[in-house]
Amino acid sequence: MQTSRTVTVTALPGLPMFAAGMDVAGEIVRALGDARLADGEVVVIAQKIVSKAEGRTVALADVAPGPQALEIAAGSARPAAMAQLILDESASILRATPAAVIARHRTGHVLANAGIDASNVDGGEAGTVLLWPVDPDASARAIRSGLRARTGACVGVVIADSMGRAWRVGTVGAAIGCAGLTVLEDRRGRAQDLYGRTLQATVIAVADALAAAAVLAMGEGAEGTPVAIVRGAGQWVSEDDGPGAVAGLRPVAEDMFR
Repeated sequence: MQTSRTVTVTALPGLPMFAAGMDVAGEIVRALGDARLADGEVVVIAQKIVSKAEGRTVALADVAPGPQALEIAAGSARPAAMAQLILDESASILRATPAAVIARHRTGHVLANAGIDASNVDGGEAGTVLLWPVDPDASARAIRSGLRARTGACVGVVIADSMGRAWRVGTVGAAIGCAGLTVLEDRRGRAQDLYGRTLQATVIAVADALAAAAVLAMGEGAEGTPVAIVRGAGQWVSEDDGPGAVAGLRPVAEDMFR
């Protein structure tokens, strides 16, 4: 029997309202103050502040929809400009309904509206929306590098967004970008259950699990705490950046829901 493990998640207060060109790593270190970062900690960051810092804000009024966007808009009760942005951000559209437009984002993630959102966006009520970072894994690597340069600490970085799940109501936090962290822990054939049976199907979604816990602490409304520090997960933090969150995506050939 293993001893109990304690994992704590603490939302980080004192962060500013982010805008294009701001340094996410620098602002995190500033908000930490004397607390500092330690080796083995994981920094979970809301996608929105990364997108804002990378200038991924778009005004729907500036988007010219094409014929396919007009067709999607008609079937999904969404503005045609929004439909065009979803198309632009997607590799394919899997389903378009008034409830959601389910898209395979060009990064490979499958989610509603290609991750495009107006909540917690300045001007959202007037038609300003926010796109995902161009490459969330690259963003995570850059932020990790910035944190290490400022603190010397070897930490994991997760960029998290909220996603729905097939056959479930509601959303949970998921890792869309990752650096320095085990994304999947494959325990098949390497561990046993309580009765000595070798595990046959257990692959733990580590990055997603940490993202989900962190989103609960950060909140998704007006809390103003878009970063959380996870302690006690050092066994999954690595010196190298690792393969990124894309390593946790199911290959298209294995898609069981199409």
